[in-house]
Amino acid sequence: MAAKAPARSSASSLNRVNKKISTQRSSFRQLVNPGVLIAWVLLMAYGAVIIWSASLTNAEASFPRHLLGIGIGVVVAAVIWHIDLRNLANISNVLLVVDIMLVFLPYVPGLSVTAQGMTGWIRIPLVGLNFQPVEIVKLVTICFISALGAQYNGKIDTVRDYVRLCGMLAVPFCCVIVQGDLGSALVVFFGGAVVIMMSGAKKEWVLSTIAILIGLVSLLLATDSIIDGIFGDNNSIFKNYQMRRLLVFIDPSSDTSGSGYNLQQSLIAVGSGGFFGKGIGNATQATSGFLPEAHTDFVFALTSETFGFAGAIVLLALFALLMFSTIRVAAKSENLFLRLVCTGIVGLWMFQIFENIGMCIGLMPITGIPLPFISFGSSSMIAQCAAVGMVQSIWRHRAKAA
Repeated sequence: MAAKAPARSSASSLNRVNKKISTQRSSFRQLVNPGVLIAWVLLMAYGAVIIWSASLTNAEASFPRHLLGIGIGVVVAAVIWHIDLRNLANISNVLLVVDIMLVFLPYVPGLSVTAQGMTGWIRIPLVGLNFQPVEIVKLVTICFISALGAQYNGKIDTVRDYVRLCGMLAVPFCCVIVQGDLGSALVVFFGGAVVIMMSGAKKEWVLSTIAILIGLVSLLLATDSIIDGIFGDNNSIFKNYQMRRLLVFIDPSSDTSGSGYNLQQSLIAVGSGGFFGKGIGNATQATSGFLPEAHTDFVFALTSETFGFAGAIVLLALFALLMFSTIRVAAKSENLFLRLVCTGIVGLWMFQIFENIGMCIGLMPITGIPLPFISFGSSSMIAQCAAVGMVQSIWRHRAKAA
């Protein structure tokens, strides 16, 4: 009988180890949402492979710089993960001021950097990177509108309150428009609009707003054509390249040497990839220089040519995992402000993904909106990682009382 004691002791030790591991796993899941984490890591890895393949033939697609953006982004996400975002719910006025300051920060002497014909970047000291503050504006706007929307406790009772929220969203939106970045302004608008709808706005108000916006856009386009014809492009509301992009979306053959050419090459790249793609380094549309901005604006076309339809499906599946996991985080949160922030972030991702992929296959107008976690660009990567950090922070603090 004495010989069996060690066996029982060994079994007891094994049970304690298994219990400890189970406890650690449970504790980890309480602090970090696995779905968001897995999707985030895999998307960054997927993007890194794509940018590495682009860097083989394109000096502008600097792979070390892309990795630096990922590294900074991971650090930013880890810092935000430890912050309780509920504290932002009571400082909406401060968030609005920060929003406006960030939009116009590139105009501060000594910081300003002009690229691609637009003054929208600042130079970060020591690191040597150019950063686009409007990427952070997108997240600050989500927090700002969420702070206002949470005041209505899930139901907006009067048109006056609804108009007030829309008016507050119009402030950062118009500021970004004035800066000249129409694509980012649309992202800001869509993310904020999702928050307003989730704050309890009635469907008829939302539909009426959409109808009014369509009418205003049509009026602006008509007015812009008249101004452009009389006073020239420098005095028009929309620049010539923006108008050409819109016309190309309506009629791809209207600008065969500019935006129309870009779209045609993108469609060729997407179609030529077939089911499994041509493989890394064999994307001839990109490597031969036919596909413009293959590492930034048209990165989905590069992805499709490299990994084919199967690779595109994998990418979309990872995006779906990220967004559905974030929606789950919102559903589990007991704080309305945190839920609104989560849904706003989903709105940002959804619009950017739909617009970037849509413009590569001719379903949306061509804009400079990057594909989250995939496109080359430190500003976008850091901002997207910050968004993930916010989602993980909300998951970590989901059960705390308001």
